[in-house]
Amino acid sequence: MDAVHTPTIGARQVNSAYHRRVALPGGLGNSTSRQLSNLSPALIVPIGALEQHGPHLPLDTDTRIAVAVATAVAGRLPGDWTLAPAVSYGSSGEHQDFPGTISIGTAALRLLLLEFGRSACQWASRVVFVNGHGGNVAALREAVGLLRDEGRDAAWCSCTVRGGDAHAGHTETSVLLHISPEDVWLDERVAGNGAPLAELLPRMREGGIAAVSPVGVLGDPTTATAADGETLLGEMVNGAVAAISAWAPRPDGMLR
Repeated sequence: MDAVHTPTIGARQVNSAYHRRVALPGGLGNSTSRQLSNLSPALIVPIGALEQHGPHLPLDTDTRIAVAVATAVAGRLPGDWTLAPAVSYGSSGEHQDFPGTISIGTAALRLLLLEFGRSACQWASRVVFVNGHGGNVAALREAVGLLRDEGRDAAWCSCTVRGGDAHAGHTETSVLLHISPEDVWLDERVAGNGAPLAELLPRMREGGIAAVSPVGVLGDPTTATAADGETLLGEMVNGAVAAISAWAPRPDGMLR
């Protein structure tokens, strides 16, 4: 068999992505400025958090889910979309009573997202934030709303499913069993407070999640399965693809 010749520049192989004409196949972090110089890609940015998820799930659960959704979405959208490294810290003050939680608060997250969007929109055609944590919503509304007021094509959407429980319960545990099964502590799963979130919010605003669930769980992770996680992740991805494809942001930037 004849050897396959790969062109080189000096002693270094030419990146085959240039020759395949694939736009930024490794995501933004693995790309070069040269690759971007003749492109105006759209940017998809996962937004997560680092906070307690009960005794059984890793602290970065929200980030993992946002990354999984954003990665799948970027692969399905038409045109040149590239995946940015995740924003891995969010507004998680309601979890601060639990060790491991790192919250930067709404004000800091708002400023981070605002400056991120201003910078990215210098070269990206549009920016969409894919949010994995409910506590980030206020910052997203304020920051992305202002970006749009400034004439920048930015928007956001959330990783949501119909009828999902609120925190570290069946929904998130199932998704983690699908995408990161080795990091779920199955023997540590315990049911938490299963009351509707709307009923719990007044007490949570006063005392955080610890005031309504000593184990930090809202929902029941003991019923979670990897099969359900695959279905739930698919619903999140389909919802995000539909919202981004339609691109009809509200004044606060949330995609309908």
